[in-house]
Amino acid sequence: MDYLIIVIILILIVFVLAFKSVKILRPYEKAVVERFGKYQRTVESGLVFLIPFIESIRKVDLREQVVDVPPQEVITKDNTVVIVDCVIFYEVTDPFNAVYNVVNFYQAITKLAQTNLRNIIGDLELDQTLTSREMINTHLREVLDEATDKWGTRVVRVEIQRIEPPKDIVDAMSKQMKAERMKRAAILEAEGYKQSEIKRAEGDKQAAILEAEGQAEAIKKK
Repeated sequence: MDYLIIVIILILIVFVLAFKSVKILRPYEKAVVERFGKYQRTVESGLVFLIPFIESIRKVDLREQVVDVPPQEVITKDNTVVIVDCVIFYEVTDPFNAVYNVVNFYQAITKLAQTNLRNIIGDLELDQTLTSREMINTHLREVLDEATDKWGTRVVRVEIQRIEPPKDIVDAMSKQMKAERMKRAAILEAEGYKQSEIKRAEGDKQAAILEAEGQAEAIKKK
């Protein structure tokens, strides 16, 4: 009986040691290994062997990930308040920097994006802001990519989801577009009427010429 208990205890010890000493990293993962809390090495995907109770592992996901930046109010150069939000796509390139150089990457990049959005849109007037999404995306991505390089990440792309002016501005723009459409319709109608009158006058002129030529020919025959 005592022998059986000893065997069970030994099996449990072996199982715990195996669990603590062997880790499996998937193809999209890397990890940093720490020994007594100090950085020891960076390991690739696959089977990783550790010294039980002495070494620990911290996994890092290398897949492209997304951060949804909450909407915020931003003032344009011509003092118009617009609501702007965006999404950021990034991937980890250096597990060491990603683990040790930033505490909360999600919060850090969110605040960084909001601050730089205010700076970029603050230099644009409302009309430029509404028509320059691609420029804003490119500029913001470059700024974020440079700033997050020390965090071991690469900003792949940035997409502005919404630029929403105040309701009164939207109503004014709608009325302006309606007025422009009515103006173009009136111009087209006037142009059509003008062309119609020109064609009619040319037809009357041609008919008069043909009639005069016919009379002249009749007189000549007589």
